Order: sequence, then structure tokens, then C-alpha cells
Amino acid sequence: MKRRAEREQAFLLIFERTIHNNTMANIIENAGECREMEFSDFATKIALGVEKNEAVLDKKIEESILGWKMNRLSKVSLALMRLAIYEMIFEPEIPISVSINEVIDLAKKYGGSEDAPFINGVLGTVAKEMDGNA
Repeated sequence: MKRRAEREQAFLLIFERTIHNNTMANIIENAGECREMEFSDFATKIALGVEKNEAVLDKKIEESILGWKMNRLSKVSLALMRLAIYEMIFEPEIPISVSINEVIDLAKKYGGSEDAPFINGVLGTVAKEMDGNA
């Protein structure tokens, strides 16, 4: 399975958690039992990492969505930003530009017409901040 498809699996897990607020372990288990879905090791690692670091990720999002409130974000946008920012912070072997580009492609597929540009702006802000702190 290609990394792009694995990242999409991770997004779907993260998105489901934003809706059901269940533990990631339960979401993964239920998907396997009910839908006979299997997730790659990468997708599972990313989804569990997002869950574990959700407070850090949400703080970073809140700091970067000037003029917006977290509860106004679409669930798709929130899940995608959590995914990308997790990779940007906790997966240093993945280039930041790859994380951003992959998430923007997913936003175009799953989000509304304004999601991709909005997410791109937020992630650009996070990337600049990280570059300044490096």
C-alpha cells in the first residue's frame, strides 16, 4: 500500500474519532469487526499518535486559526489539520511540505470548496512558526 493511501486511512480514523469521540483502539477494533477493514501500521501509528497528542495539536491549531473558533471548524478540516500537524511535529522523517500537500489533496477530496485553501493557510502558519523555532 502506498503512503498516500495509508495517510488516507489515518485521516478516516481521525475523522471518525472527531465524530464519535471514542478511543482510537475501539474505533480500529470496531472497523475490523464490523466492516472487516484492516489498517496499515503507518495509519494506525499516526491515528494513535494524534489521539495521544490531541491537546498539543489542538493548541497549535487554536493559535493558528486567527479569527476562528475551534467549534466552527468542520470535522474534516479539524481531522486533516490534526493529521498534518502531528506529522509536522512528531514525524521528522516526513518532509513538512509532503505532510501539507497530502492533506491538501485529502481536503479537496473530502472537504468543501473552501477547506483546502483554509487548511493550507493554517498549516503554512504552523510551518513558518516551526521554521522560526528550529
